[in-house]
Amino acid sequence: MAVTTTPTDDEADVLEEQLRGELLRPGDSGYDEARSVWNGMIDRHPAMIVQARGVSDAIAAVSFAREYELLLSVRGAGHNIAGNAVCDDGLELDLSRMRSVRVDPAGKTAQVEPGATLADVDHETQEFGLATPLGINSTTGVAGLTLGGGFGWLTRKYGMTVDNLRSVDVVTADGELRHASEGENADLFWGVRGGSGNFGVVTSFEFDLHEVGPEVLSGPIVYSGEDAPAVLRHVRDFNEDAPDESAVWTILRAAPPLPFLPESVHGVGVVIVVAFYAGSLEKGEEVLAPIREFGDPIADAVGPHRYAEFQQAFDPLLAEGARNYWKSHNFDELSDDAIDTAIEYAEKLPSPLSEIFFGQVGGAMARVPTDATAYPHRDAAYAMNVHTRWEDPAMDDRCIAWTREFYEDMRTHATGGVYVNFISELEGEESLAYGENHDRLVEVKTRYDPTNLFRMNQNVEPAA
Repeated sequence: MAVTTTPTDDEADVLEEQLRGELLRPGDSGYDEARSVWNGMIDRHPAMIVQARGVSDAIAAVSFAREYELLLSVRGAGHNIAGNAVCDDGLELDLSRMRSVRVDPAGKTAQVEPGATLADVDHETQEFGLATPLGINSTTGVAGLTLGGGFGWLTRKYGMTVDNLRSVDVVTADGELRHASEGENADLFWGVRGGSGNFGVVTSFEFDLHEVGPEVLSGPIVYSGEDAPAVLRHVRDFNEDAPDESAVWTILRAAPPLPFLPESVHGVGVVIVVAFYAGSLEKGEEVLAPIREFGDPIADAVGPHRYAEFQQAFDPLLAEGARNYWKSHNFDELSDDAIDTAIEYAEKLPSPLSEIFFGQVGGAMARVPTDATAYPHRDAAYAMNVHTRWEDPAMDDRCIAWTREFYEDMRTHATGGVYVNFISELEGEESLAYGENHDRLVEVKTRYDPTNLFRMNQNVEPAA
């Protein structure tokens, strides 16, 4: 469905009068800031931007886009790698000012608005020693993370973000606000838990919370890149029998200028082992000892860290504004061949900002049936993400080509599934993201969005 009608200035003024928030058009103060997102490669120009202050603004924007057949994009915190938060020529619904987080300590739940970041949620929930499984970069938006599935340090112990979602409020394509949970609009609730933004604008998320922290045993151990074959195999073998409380991830990259690393290794290839334990500090020391005692690391910064601070520890490595192109694979195991291939490509990373990480998942996430939520990849033991990042636009072709080549060479070792939130562009990967749940997603899409109004996402097309 293309743009078929251009609203007049008078018609846009009518929309503006309905809003508690602001309507921005090209040339207005704040327009360029509102269309800028985390990935520096995205440079799109909406015809108008609704900066919503509440649910009524979201309803007005959706209804206006539907009436005038405008391309509609929806922005939470603007962190999505593909840049689907912004569209050319259509209407961008900007929810980034809706950032409320309301915690019920007794009931161990939190109500979260769609513009909130992980840092916003952690700040409020940790006041009560509570948390819900989120991602690993605190500037990530809760809305986009959740709609794609969501995994991080707590996933092995408490499941994915969607496994901890109790209910949502959704503005659907008809402009209606619907509450969805296991007991109400259950098909819609199933779809939003991993089906990306295909079904509407979520204006409120209700999460279960768990007792976490305030201190956790966590931190990085850094080894020379020459040690990568032995280190990655050791971590893999350790993870085979590790308890759910333990999550050990590995990263291949050039050493960043972190304060605990000697200057002599800055910019040199390293392997970073990031260890996390979701339990008592004493038990964590015992469980993670085999990881910390291995080999001859350059530095070991594992120790008691406040959970909310650890959630922000890697933010400097994923700062806003760089150019990003990512690829993703899931693995049910890390074979020797897969490890060797990753190391081979890590030795020729196309930029100093780029990295390859293997995030250990499984545990509680794996015990949820494949069809329980729209997110299907419950068999994954590891999720790989290729964070290809650079600053000079002249490097675009080289960086993208390297990423695609690496992705293809890792394909034979992977499960065939990919993580929807790590897809940079539409290249058929969306079908891999939804897997065997795709046909049911089509049914839900056809019911709630038969004209595909919400298509600025990893799209599920409705039935004809």
